[in-house]
Amino acid sequence: MAARAYWQGQIRLALVSIPVEIYPATRSGAAISFRQIHEPTGKPISYEKVVQGVGPIDRDEILKGFEISKGNYVLLEEEEIEAVKIESRKTLELVQFVESDAIDVLYYEKPYFVVPADDLAEEAYAVLRDALRQTKKVGLGQLSVRGREQLVSLKPCGRGLVLEVLRYADEVTRAQTYFRNLPDDKADADLLDLATTIIEKKTAPFKPEEFHDRYVDALQRLIEKKKKAKGKRIIEDVEEPTSAKGGNVIDLMAALKKSVGDGGKAASAKKSAAKSTAASKPRTPAKRKSA
Repeated sequence: MAARAYWQGQIRLALVSIPVEIYPATRSGAAISFRQIHEPTGKPISYEKVVQGVGPIDRDEILKGFEISKGNYVLLEEEEIEAVKIESRKTLELVQFVESDAIDVLYYEKPYFVVPADDLAEEAYAVLRDALRQTKKVGLGQLSVRGREQLVSLKPCGRGLVLEVLRYADEVTRAQTYFRNLPDDKADADLLDLATTIIEKKTAPFKPEEFHDRYVDALQRLIEKKKKAKGKRIIEDVEEPTSAKGGNVIDLMAALKKSVGDGGKAASAKKSAAKSTAASKPRTPAKRKSA
């Protein structure tokens, strides 16, 4: 079954309009959901809408309320909420361009594939893609979908274009809130050498298929065991991680050297040799200025 387009319309750059279709670039992972079960009967538990002091109520008696103070609400009807929704537009206008690295990673939320809607749009689509790549720029605009307006970016990706929904400024917490009290000291040079050696040693191409959600895998194995056990309880043995002696106090240099192995020894030896060479060089006496 073909994927359903998230949005269909046109991207406009000045007087040029490019008919496109936008499709989700991601999908939900293999999450496992549970239902609450009434153990004596084996039946699933359902929930009723209940008002304190009144009891169960009908769904058509429910309004949406915004709490303006403790216990005081502004009530909104569905028709009123619908009336203020942004009208869906079929045009995404690129109103600004920024450097490709100008957008902080915290603002990116969700990616979408952008493809030309027909053969006639392919030439203009390719021109926009290659222009963005050549200038190393990212296009910005606002996309109206399902009554809301989303800030989006547009960038080249292989043969195509990727649109990424961005968070608005009030949705992102400033990093200084958490980082301002961290010391501004430079890292110890020897420790830094060891750490960079470890990073270089473990550097490899990114292969996402090599990573798995081990919790989901373990749940699936447990469910299979329970199916075969026909309702009997199964207790999974989980090995607790051994804690290092001395609590949280660790010798960072020793830990890094152990992690890097022979590479750490080589790096330290190289640095020590360099220091020794520099120290053994005779100093040339400074010339005395004539009076």
